[in-house]
Amino acid sequence: MRDTPINESFTLTPIGYIESDYPDKFGVPRQPGLATAAKATLVLAPPFNTPLCVRGLETFSHLWLSFIFHRSPQEWTPLVRPPRLGGNKKTGVFASRSTHRPNRLGLSLVELINVNTQDGVRLLLKGADLVTGTPVVDIKPYLPWAEALPDARSGFAPAPPPFYPVEFSMAAESALHAHADGDNLRSLITQVIGQDPRPAYHQTGSTRDYGMQLRDINIRFQAQKMSNDSTVMYITDIQKAT
Repeated sequence: MRDTPINESFTLTPIGYIESDYPDKFGVPRQPGLATAAKATLVLAPPFNTPLCVRGLETFSHLWLSFIFHRSPQEWTPLVRPPRLGGNKKTGVFASRSTHRPNRLGLSLVELINVNTQDGVRLLLKGADLVTGTPVVDIKPYLPWAEALPDARSGFAPAPPPFYPVEFSMAAESALHAHADGDNLRSLITQVIGQDPRPAYHQTGSTRDYGMQLRDINIRFQAQKMSNDSTVMYITDIQKAT
């Protein structure tokens, strides 16, 4: 017998907020761990920013973060169009990892690099797929012996998305060379752009320029078709964001 009324609502209080390499939604990898050069910090908010709340957390290498898709609309529909299905075919919202879902709850697996408790609590993370400002509502340690299931079925996404070669123009190369963190930034750009962040319905036949921001830079890129029909992601320009 149900002991909770079916129409009862619950209130979630963010325990902290994300600071990441992704100021905007466009370009954020569609799954965690696909851009390992991506850095993020989870800054815990009062009253959760006491070292007592994270005692022992440093003994775990990876964490589950429960968060809110705060930049997605509150409206949802029973059917969604996952990018892995080309952006046109529909599937049930609960058979997808769409950001447009009831309650706007998300789940991300991230690598924990450091726990800083010098002034509040700041968790340094790697491989996050979260935009800056994302509200986090819970943290749980990842347990590989319980949660790693390599033989599980993966539905319409049985393998990682394709990764395309990334090339840089001379102007983009010069901008990276002048940047204080150019080597890591090159890795981040390669990992993000190589996944082709364009909308799925633009990924066939489109040669237009696209722009996105990573960290403190604006990037312009194109998807270029080669003579052998392969695709190369070409970085045309890199400028400091204003």
